[in-house]
Amino acid sequence: MELTGGRKTPYDARRALDALRDGRLDEAWDELWDNLHHQGDVGTASYAAVPELVQIANEENLTDWRPFALVATIEECRLNGSNPPLPSAIEAAYFSAWTSLAQRASALYLESKDELLDRALLSVLAFAKGQRYVGSFALLTIDEQEEMLNA
Repeated sequence: MELTGGRKTPYDARRALDALRDGRLDEAWDELWDNLHHQGDVGTASYAAVPELVQIANEENLTDWRPFALVATIEECRLNGSNPPLPSAIEAAYFSAWTSLAQRASALYLESKDELLDRALLSVLAFAKGQRYVGSFALLTIDEQEEMLNA
C-alpha cells in the first residue's frame, strides 16, 4: 500500500522518525509537520506515523508539545470526513497508540508548566474521550480562542 501525506503525494516518514530517535528534533518536526498535515489534509502516511510517533515520545520520554499536537491534529483531520479513512491494516495499532498517548498526556498534564504543552495535552485527552470540539478548540492558538469567545 502506497502511503500519502497531507499534500496528497507519496510520503515515507521513516527518515524523519529516525531523526527524532537520533535527537535531531527540529529537523524531524519540521519535516513531519510539513508532510503529515497540510491545511487540514492528512493521508494514510499520517495515520501510519501515529503509532511510531507515540512510541518515540514514550521511549524518549518527550515532554515537548509537538508529538501531542501533531497526533491530535491528525486525529482532528481524520474525524473531519474529507480525508481518507483509516486503513483497516493499521487501525488496531492506531487506536492502541491513542490509548497510550492519552495515558501519558494524563500523567503529564498536572506536572506541565508550559502553555503549548498544556493545550496539546488537553487536546489529546479531549479527543481520547470523544470530545472532538473540545480537542479542536484546545489546538487553537490563544489569539484564535479569544477571537472565537469574544465574537
